[in-house]
Amino acid sequence: MEVSTTKIILASGSPRRKELLSDLGYQFDIIIPNLDESLLPRENPSEHVLRLSLAKARAIAMEHSDDIIIGADTIVVLGDKILGKPASPDEAVSMLKLLSGKPHIVYTGLTLMILNENIIKSDYDATKVVFNDLEESAIEKYVASGEPLDKAGAYGIQGMGSFLVNHYEGEFDTVIGFPTKLFKELFEEVVSCRNR
Repeated sequence: MEVSTTKIILASGSPRRKELLSDLGYQFDIIIPNLDESLLPRENPSEHVLRLSLAKARAIAMEHSDDIIIGADTIVVLGDKILGKPASPDEAVSMLKLLSGKPHIVYTGLTLMILNENIIKSDYDATKVVFNDLEESAIEKYVASGEPLDKAGAYGIQGMGSFLVNHYEGEFDTVIGFPTKLFKELFEEVVSCRNR
């Protein structure tokens, strides 16, 4: 089967991932996996995002085994502390206070899979982000906007949250949650595997 006739499914409900994949010119469907995204004991950040991106892709591939499934997972890491999505506005405020004035690393894991052909390509990218010193009132106003509540580390670098960021080193798309450069590399690997 040609890749052009194979359906692509994004296993994510993230509007940012949808937008970035659309911007690359791909046609795709979206199916949102239902998974426990808890950290496992002694799991490091890269292991965590790789495991979850793979698990999300596999969860959808079980029902769509001939299609190209894309799974992704993003976390924010401050020192040895992993910050996922905040469970409440109060937790979002706490996360942003922790990040204020400090550098942190954003990891995004990406998996592309065609289950029936046993093709699985997985990797991750990491970008360093440095926050400005933040006033508590600015944090509270930002959290009240609702933007941070569905985002790892409680912020969106591409949205209203851009004021939080002093600078970053690495790929901007990795912080948004879909490293497009890595995606293109993995997609080419999937295509070459099918053409062998």
